[in-house]
Amino acid sequence: HVQLVESGGGSVQAGRSLRLSCIASGDIESSDCMGWFRQAPGKEREGVAAIDSDGSSSYADSVKGRFTISKDNAKNTVYLQMNSLKPEDTAMYYCAARSAYGCSLAPGSFYYWGQGTQVTVS
Repeated sequence: HVQLVESGGGSVQAGRSLRLSCIASGDIESSDCMGWFRQAPGKEREGVAAIDSDGSSSYADSVKGRFTISKDNAKNTVYLQMNSLKPEDTAMYYCAARSAYGCSLAPGSFYYWGQGTQVTVS
C-alpha cells in the first residue's frame, strides 16, 4: 500500500506562483508513475501533469508552459511548480501514484490517491 500526503496549496492572486509537494510512503517504488490531478467544484477530476520513472513528463494543454512536475526519488517526493496562475486553476489538487496503464493523465488508471490540497486563485 502507498500513502500520499500533499501540501503547499493556498490562496494567491492571479499571476503568482505556488509549489505543491507530495510525499509518498509505504510501498512506493522509484519505477512508479506519479501524477497531479485537480478537481474544481461541479467538474470532473482532470489530469494536470504526470512523471514517469525515467523522468519523462506530460502535461495538460491548459498548463503547458506554466506548470512543471518534478520528483526527488531520495525523498519520495513529487513537486508541482505552478507559475502564472489563473483563476481557472482554482481547484483541489490531488497527488496520485502507480498507474495501471502507462504513465498517463487518466485519473482512472491510478491506484493510490492523496487527500488533496486546495489552490485558490483570485
